Amino acid sequence: MSSDSDPRPTKGALKRQAEELQQLGEALIDMPDEVLEQLPLPEILRDAVSNARRFTSHGASLRQRQYIGKLMRKIEVGPIRAAIEARRRDEQAAARRFRRVEHWRDRLLAEPDIAITQLREELPAVDVERVRTLVAQAADESRQGRAPRAARLLFQYLRDLMQKENELQ
Repeated sequence: MSSDSDPRPTKGALKRQAEELQQLGEALIDMPDEVLEQLPLPEILRDAVSNARRFTSHGASLRQRQYIGKLMRKIEVGPIRAAIEARRRDEQAAARRFRRVEHWRDRLLAEPDIAITQLREELPAVDVERVRTLVAQAADESRQGRAPRAARLLFQYLRDLMQKENELQ
């Protein structure tokens, strides 16, 4: 019997920890090479991750993932968790920026006069004449059933403008 002051983790807690480390290892397998190279991983773990990427057999892949989980129990995983979390935050921020640009492009195409006024309030550096020209060209292309070249150019202009705004802040 163990007492309440016994510091040993329960069998269930050990199993949850092992599953969490295996999931962390799977995140390493899915990570792009350039990000993986920046992590302070032991060579044996780096090799195991590289091998896991090559396996196509379900059974071999499963065994390799379990092996990676076992290796993960022997190393300090704090820096790996931090790198994965930082990457996740960067991806979320990029997705928010993309949605913001899409939102403004769609508003400008749907209701140009109101949207241009509001865009000028939010982004004072906007070139209103360029936006008006691109919106008019996009409307013409849409009416004529042509490829949305001007809408893409508008998106690119807004993306660059908002990126510059973020760099200044």
